[in-house]
Amino acid sequence: MESKGKTSLTFHSGILTIGGTVIEVAYEDSHIFFDFGTEFRPELNLKDDNIQTLINHRLVPEIKDLYDARLGYTYEGENQETYANTAVFLSHAHLDHSRMINYLEPSIPMYTLKETKAILNLLNREGDFLIPSPFEGKGFTRELIGCEANEVIKVGAISVELVPVDHDAYGACALLITTPDRFITYTGDLRLHGYDRENTVRLCEKAKHTDALIMEGVSISFPEREEDPEQIKVISEEDLIQQLIRLVNENESRQVTFNGYPANVKRFEKIVELAPRTVVLEASMAALLKEVTGRSAHYYYLEDSPIIPELDPSLEISYEVLINDNHQYLWQVVDRFTNLQGGGVYIHSDAAPLGDFDPQYAVFLEMLDKQKVTFVRLACSGHAFPEDLDQIIAWIEPKLLIPIHTLKPEKLENPYGDRYLPTRGEKIVL
Repeated sequence: MESKGKTSLTFHSGILTIGGTVIEVAYEDSHIFFDFGTEFRPELNLKDDNIQTLINHRLVPEIKDLYDARLGYTYEGENQETYANTAVFLSHAHLDHSRMINYLEPSIPMYTLKETKAILNLLNREGDFLIPSPFEGKGFTRELIGCEANEVIKVGAISVELVPVDHDAYGACALLITTPDRFITYTGDLRLHGYDRENTVRLCEKAKHTDALIMEGVSISFPEREEDPEQIKVISEEDLIQQLIRLVNENESRQVTFNGYPANVKRFEKIVELAPRTVVLEASMAALLKEVTGRSAHYYYLEDSPIIPELDPSLEISYEVLINDNHQYLWQVVDRFTNLQGGGVYIHSDAAPLGDFDPQYAVFLEMLDKQKVTFVRLACSGHAFPEDLDQIIAWIEPKLLIPIHTLKPEKLENPYGDRYLPTRGEKIVL
């Protein structure tokens, strides 16, 4: 085959869309893949998550010899190449990069940073985060090999270094991929305005003059819109916390609740540390915070929730106390929003439903309005701002730029070399 003896890239999915990135790097008898999530299209309202259903709706790609053979999937594509060495890498825990990991062939190793491994195992504790394996029990998460920062993994002639980056999923990493003839950088999702900005800066130093920079471009996907009056303008994670503190202080005698995306562990940690009220987390989030950062927090259980033995019983606050409080606690609400007090404030901080593109978002807002709960959107993007994307490219000076994970890849330019805009399923030889 033409790719043998040369490095090739195959863009299985994640092109002209946000999420669902699956890209293959191959050299001779070895190949690797990253990532292993699905596209997010709730409007499809699929009745099941069977592998063929996902493929039929193009939420995951057709790939040879990668999915669990027990799923009964038959590859019908044209690629007939076989490889002696295969591995899959995850850049971070967000579902568009990780949701289908239980569909991976069990014999194929999957590598990620140890923090991402911990987050995925804890978030899937009840089996309702990832797509479940039909062959395992509730709460099963396939084996992940948790790596240290900057650890190098060898897959045949391919070397992969997992380099931490700044993102709103704790434990996110980029991949520095070296073959005998090429040096490739995959950014994963990254930014410069979070608590780990220096990680992204160090990646850029390590990736200097890479042969190919495969780069996310989420922030350039959308036209500039008028500012949403329901969303407070936030320029950084630190700014978000200051805005949250202000909101709590301005609502001294009102019930104040919040929610966020659980993988953003550092945001929860800062809220617990700095909020002017006692912060109470839902028990599973408190367990995740404790496991990943070592920080303990007050917590509560919803009725019938399983007891988590790792949590300190002395830190438990009863749910009944929380729903009747209007001054002492700032607490995380994840369900039963109709129990909230009328006249209270709810801070929506990158929690689900995420926005207008999700049909449930309007339903959610209407429900809070009926409850007479003030909705405040307090968000901070996990993706680099457009000007920061340009800065990252300037620091790296790639020979070839390949924009992915964006609706508008043509808006990313490379003053330092070439640019290539791949199509879904396309294979190129570097």
